[in-house]
Parts: sequence; C-alpha cells; structure tokens
Amino acid sequence: MKHSGFSGRIGVAREDVTPPVGIFCRNWGAAKHDAATGIHRPLMLTALTLQDSESGTPLILIDSDLGWFASMDVASRFLDRLRSELDLPPENLIFAKTHTHSAPPLVNPEPEWEGGELLPAYIDQVCDSAVAVARRALESAQPAMLEWHAGRCALATNRDLREGDRIVCGYNPTVPADDALLVGRVTTAGGEILATLANYACHPTTLAWDNDQISPDYIGAMRETVERDTGGAPALFLQGASGELSPRYQYVGDTAVADQHGRQLGHAVLATLEDMNPSGHELAFDGVVESGAPLAVWKPRATEVSGVLKASVHHVNLPLKDWPSAAELTEQYEASDDRTLKERLRRKLRIRDVTGDGETYPLKLHVWRVGDAVLCGTLAESYSMIQQRLRSAFPDRSLIWMNLINGALGYLPPEDLYGEDVYQVWQTPFAAGSLEQLIDEAKQAVSAIS
Repeated sequence: MKHSGFSGRIGVAREDVTPPVGIFCRNWGAAKHDAATGIHRPLMLTALTLQDSESGTPLILIDSDLGWFASMDVASRFLDRLRSELDLPPENLIFAKTHTHSAPPLVNPEPEWEGGELLPAYIDQVCDSAVAVARRALESAQPAMLEWHAGRCALATNRDLREGDRIVCGYNPTVPADDALLVGRVTTAGGEILATLANYACHPTTLAWDNDQISPDYIGAMRETVERDTGGAPALFLQGASGELSPRYQYVGDTAVADQHGRQLGHAVLATLEDMNPSGHELAFDGVVESGAPLAVWKPRATEVSGVLKASVHHVNLPLKDWPSAAELTEQYEASDDRTLKERLRRKLRIRDVTGDGETYPLKLHVWRVGDAVLCGTLAESYSMIQQRLRSAFPDRSLIWMNLINGALGYLPPEDLYGEDVYQVWQTPFAAGSLEQLIDEAKQAVSAIS
C-alpha cells in the first residue's frame, strides 16, 4: 500500500478526564463490585483537528479513553452540545471511544448503584473537556502533514470459541485474526512529529470483572510506549472493527497484563513508524554504485500531498430482529435475580428504547476523506469482515474503520452466525444480513467521497 497523505492545518491537544475513585464503574454482570477503588492509569481525551486552510471549517476527531454510551439519550445530549459549542455540522465531528471496559459507563445512574450519584457530574466534566480540548487543538493548528502506513500486530485473536452447542467469548486458535495495523503520523514542515494515530481492532477486555481499578486497559501502555520514542507527541488510538477480536490472554484483574499488551501494540506502532518514508518524501533511484546496483535515495515527493477534506453522513436502514417489546423486557428484568442476566437485560432494554417498534433502524455511517485516506465508522460493533472487505475493495487508499463512534447500539456479526448461540447475536437488535448490507453501502459511500 502506498503512503496516503494529507497536507493542511492540523492541531492536537489533550486533557486528563480521570474520574474520582468511588465512582460507579461496573461494566460486567459478573463483577462483585460497583464502584472503582483505585486508578491504574489516567483516562485521556485527545483532539485532532484538520483544516484545508486557516479559515476552513474543521473536521474534529476526539479520541477518548471511555467504554461506550450506555444510553443513547445521554449520547444525543452530549453530542448536540459538542456540535453546538464548536459550531460544527454533524458530519464534521467524530467522538471516538477506545472501548476500555474499565471506565465509568456514560449513562444516567440507577438509584441502587454505589457511586452512581457521581456519574452525571462526570459526564458533564467529559463534555466540558471535549469542548476545551477541541478548542485548544484548533488554536494550536499549524501547517502539517498526516501520512498513513500499514503494519501488523499479533495482539488480537479470534474470540468466538465453540463450546459444545454454543459459542463463548474465548481465545479460538483455529481461526486467524485480522492483524492489520494502520498508523498515522502527523509531522510539521520540518519533520517534527506532532502526533501519531493507531487504528487497530482488538477489544480492550484484558481487565474484566475482577478488576476494580479505573483503567484505559492496554491503550495506556501503548500510548506511553509510543510517546516515549516520539518526543512526547500525543498518540491516539482508534478502535477498529473488533466485534470478534480480543487478546488471547484476557478477563483478568492483573493490570500488569494490560500493560504488557499495550507495550506489544506500542512496539508494533513504532516498528511501523520506522518503516515509513521520511515526511513528504518518496524512494527514488539515482545512478548506480560500483557493483552496478541502483542507488536508492530519498527525494521530495514528485506530486503534492493532497489537501482534500470531505465529510459525509449516510443513513443505512438496517433491518431489526423481532425482539420482545420494552414492556416485556422490563418484566423479564424485574423478575430476574441473576446479576449477570439483569445486566444483559438492562442493556437490551436500553437498545429497545432507542430502536422503537419499527422494522428498520437508520444507522449513521460517517465517512471522511482526508487527503488520500478514508476514515469510516458507525456506533455499532462490527466484526472485522467490514474493514477487511473495504480495504480489499480500495487497495490504493488507507482505509481506517472505527467502531463505536458517536454512540453505541449493538453488534454487527456476519449472517452465518445468526443460527448460533452466541452473545453478539443475542445482544444485537440488527437482523441477519445487516453487516453485509452495511458493507455494500459503505463501499458506495467511499466511492462517492473518493
């Protein structure tokens, strides 16, 4: 794959959004605690702004060490405020989440939750920080170049493990995982690195129900590893299509394991950076050496790096499953005394409230053209099939796919899994064939913006 580049005005800024100890932080039905008792690593918000000129309307990407919007009502209010205060059209803002499972859920609390009373103020704090960090990034914007390069990392493995008549979330060594890593490098005209971006698909589920620490999971050590070798330039993480991907060793309470995973990914990012051309250059051949072999040298790119910025939102009307009504799910929830099942039913009920009683749901597909690269994503948790097929369809472009942007709603597994007893199918509101439909419409959207 050739380097995909963008040349324009780029800004970057970061804020700490670590919540207080004692806040509600249970994301697992099997967890025996509700509130966080400590902090493993801080949670961060990092903003990247892109403009084709000093007066151009920016595209703003915010990378957050958060898990998911457990309530779409909360998500809508949060995003509406961001767009209003930043004066942005809906297509120009992407609020991405790393999807750590060790951060407070963005949701209105239930009365019985220990530490739940701290959630509303924390959500407001995150929104305040998102506005502030985006404004600081815009203020710091300068002429710069964003270039992408492809690498590999073996951290992610397939987690759909067959166990008798069902499929559980566990390491499946028989199915190869998508190990693609796309790394973006932001540099000044003088070649100084301003930021790096890592787009990789792997669930941050190293830490699970035994962990009671606030943590970005493996993303924290990944950032630390990369930033140490890039002069402290902020490293962003963009969660890819990881519906069936996770570390082989996971569901632990030992934060050292998360750090080990982060260093593994961080070193893969650094290796990919080392494999990139010098900023704004390409390899050329200039004469021969005494042996007769061609002499390879770095020369400035023969063509200008693209300054094109485009953004669009497409509504993909995906079919919904024939689910129980909200009233029926509420009855099941209230009748259950199983802590794990109640957590699953609570999530399912929130999804049912969002999708309503119609036969389809208008899933928002965000597509950005950033120079020669294309960034796409939805609020769903797609399986890796989508990024593999899109990259195959557009081999000459860096194609960055992002799960769980601007909300969270449900999984998008492949059609052939719908006859199986598997959590991702049980949890999703979307009917069989929805992922394949999204892939087809995403191909059209990428073609249109290219």
